[in-house]
Amino acid sequence: SPRDLSLLLVTTKAGDTLGALRDWLPRIPESVPVVLFQNGLGSQQAVADAWPGRPVLAASTTEGANRPEPNRVVHAGTGETWVGPLTPTARPKLSHAVSQLATTGLAVHAENRILLRLWQKLVVNAGINPFTAILDCPNGDILTNDFFLRYIDPLCSEIARLMAAEGIGTPTPGELRRRIETVARNTARNTSSMRGDVLNRRRTEIDFINGYLVQLGKHLDIPTPVNQLLTNKVKQLSPH
Repeated sequence: SPRDLSLLLVTTKAGDTLGALRDWLPRIPESVPVVLFQNGLGSQQAVADAWPGRPVLAASTTEGANRPEPNRVVHAGTGETWVGPLTPTARPKLSHAVSQLATTGLAVHAENRILLRLWQKLVVNAGINPFTAILDCPNGDILTNDFFLRYIDPLCSEIARLMAAEGIGTPTPGELRRRIETVARNTARNTSSMRGDVLNRRRTEIDFINGYLVQLGKHLDIPTPVNQLLTNKVKQLSPH
C-alpha cells in the first residue's frame, strides 16, 4: 500500500518523471522522501518546483547495469551513489534515506551539493551518449572516430562556459575532455542508454542532456551550436 511507504525511488526515464509522480504522489503521505534517479538535468528541478513542500532528493550513480532481456538485469559495473536534497524539507530526511539505501550493499553517500554531482554526470553523458547513438557504437569506439574528434573540444568549451556561468565550478575544456575520455575508455565495451534507446526505437533522454544545455545556453545567452547539433541528430534517429 502507498500508505506503508518509507521511501519512494523514482527510476523512470527523465521525460516520464512528472507524469509518473502526478499519478502516485496524491496517494502517498507528504512526509515520505522521494528520491529521483534520472539522467541529465531538468526533470529533477521540475519535480522540486511542482512539489516544493515535499522532501524531494536527487541521486547520481556511477553503477553500471544493462537489461539484455525484459526480465533480466545485469550489474555491469561497480560504482558509487550520491544522494542529496532538492527541497528544504528533504534536508532532515537525507541521513535516513541514505541509511535505507545503504542496506542494499551498494556504496551510498550523503551529498549536500547534489547539483554538482548531477553536473559531473551530465558532462560525461553529454560527451559520450549522443556520439554513441549517432555513430551506433559502444562507448570506447568514439575515441578514435573523426566525428567525435571534430566536435569534442568545442563541445567541452560550451559546457565549461555554461558551468562557470551557473556557478558550478570553473573546469577547463581540457579537464572536461579528459574526464569524458577516461569514462569512455573505462566503459569501452558498454552500450550507452541513449544508443540502446535508439536501437529499440524508444524516445531518448537527449532533451535532458545536450538539449538541457541548449536551453540553458539560451537562458544565459551563451551559444551552444555543438550541443544543438548533437541534439538534432539524435532526435532524427528516434521518435520524440
